Amino acid sequence: MDIRIDIARLRRDIEELGRIGCDASGGVSRPSFSPADLQARAWLKDRLAAADLAVRQDGAGNIFGRLGGDGRPVMTGSHIDTVLNGGMFDGAAGVLSSLECLRRIREENVPLAKPLEIVSFTDEEGNLCGDFLGSRAFTGRLNREEIERGLTQLGIPLADILKGTEFSAESILRTNAAAEAAAPEVEAFLELHVEQGAVLDDEGIPVGIVDRFSGKHYRLCSFLGKAGHAGTTPIELRKDAFLGLADFALRSTQHVATRHYGSFVTIGRVAVRPGAFSIVPGQADFTFEFRSAAPETMKALETELFALADDVARTRGLMFVSKIVDSTTPLAVAPRILDVLTEACGRLGIPFMKLTSGAGHDAQIMAAVTDSGMIFVPSPDGVSHSPKECLRWEDLEKAANLLLAALLRLAS
Repeated sequence: MDIRIDIARLRRDIEELGRIGCDASGGVSRPSFSPADLQARAWLKDRLAAADLAVRQDGAGNIFGRLGGDGRPVMTGSHIDTVLNGGMFDGAAGVLSSLECLRRIREENVPLAKPLEIVSFTDEEGNLCGDFLGSRAFTGRLNREEIERGLTQLGIPLADILKGTEFSAESILRTNAAAEAAAPEVEAFLELHVEQGAVLDDEGIPVGIVDRFSGKHYRLCSFLGKAGHAGTTPIELRKDAFLGLADFALRSTQHVATRHYGSFVTIGRVAVRPGAFSIVPGQADFTFEFRSAAPETMKALETELFALADDVARTRGLMFVSKIVDSTTPLAVAPRILDVLTEACGRLGIPFMKLTSGAGHDAQIMAAVTDSGMIFVPSPDGVSHSPKECLRWEDLEKAANLLLAALLRLAS
């Protein structure tokens, strides 16, 4: 049966949800379990119920809407939480496109051999205790220590954020423990998402099919030296931790660019101590990450980059220390998912290209329990996580119709 989504209705949904948590600058701030997020959750549950879907919620706050009876569901969805002052499409476009697909299938009374289920995962953005809290809990892959420690990226204790909600650290951990004991049975998972890069936009192609996810490695690192008076400590005798960091930043970037082109290395946050005028920094703390689509390159980067950090430290009389925060391995999308998506593009006449996802997504976490795939919508100028984030509605219509066709194929 050839059915299509209602793009006008989908647009109304996205724009209405985008007003929840919107500020004067046009940005959207809906970190998980904030007042705006709780309002958005209630709004979504109302939409799911109005579509005659069976609504449920787990102890991690993941929201589900089911169409059909018992059995392993074909799942689709994304997330509705945002970064602070983000955009209204990241995640939300995927959740609401999934809702529109299930609505159209129900409206047309399409017979299903397998149930369909939409999911909105909690805290994909990592504002709480690491990225992908909801999908990690659903698949039994949470970092228990982070939840038990209860410190969040927002600087607010997790217990305070959850206070007044129906959730707790214990309820999140119970969801994770249940999935550890018995992995959820899912037939397949598909996620629609804005690309968050400029490849599709530069190529003028309306749809991307992800064939591989890059792996990532996150660390908290420090160079430790010796603080000293800026006017009395000779330069040749200094153990300047900041100079060690600066040297490492330049050398690690050059190393990746020349030895592992196509991979990425980033230092995103830096703090020096004591952090004052006239004092040579004795400590430089920083976040460090690297990414690659090739497993062998990820292993090489881990060995080479930290050997480079140790060399910088020895040369400058410093000490280098680090602690891993998170890591994921590169992942190839299952051939049967790629076949379903590419065949549907051909049948619908939708131009597409295959590409690697450099950013992490819930679909990558879901691949631990089922075949998982992604559809990308172009991000004009590659803008993401910003009030200027946008998409073209005609591109979204094509991508959502592709999602609809793929869901019907997988559930038939």
